[in-house]
Amino acid sequence: MIWIIRLYLLIMIVIYGVIGLWAILDPIIIAQELDYPSLLNIVGLAVTAPIGYSEFAGIYGGLNLCIGFMCIVGIFKQNIATFSIKFITFLVGSIALGRVLFSMMPSTPSFYNEYFVFEVCAFIVGIFLLYQQKQLAVSYTHLTLPTTPYV
Repeated sequence: MIWIIRLYLLIMIVIYGVIGLWAILDPIIIAQELDYPSLLNIVGLAVTAPIGYSEFAGIYGGLNLCIGFMCIVGIFKQNIATFSIKFITFLVGSIALGRVLFSMMPSTPSFYNEYFVFEVCAFIVGIFLLYQQKQLAVSYTHLTLPTTPYV
């Protein structure tokens, strides 16, 4: 099970780390007019003031990059791995819920897109991993011998 968790965390490192770096470097890519897709354009955002680049770099860049770093630590520390899975599961579940709720309002676009599919898949895998961890913990507690307290 630990290798499945590490694989999941490795995938999250790549996804969130790349998005984080891309978001931080995106204003430079735009300014240099490089033939590289802009993350701002991909997610459908437009910066209307200079502070917008900082906000985008902070929210999309800093947050995603730190999630990637957290997952790196989680590969080596079990308690951080569990926290990372819980955090990502909560995060993607919340974002997916927000998309669904927004789409229920009149005249709003559909919530169904490739990002929503990723969020639902990551949520389901996260719930599965957390459930499996819980099951393993319960099965290990039945194997331990009872201890008597010191008198």
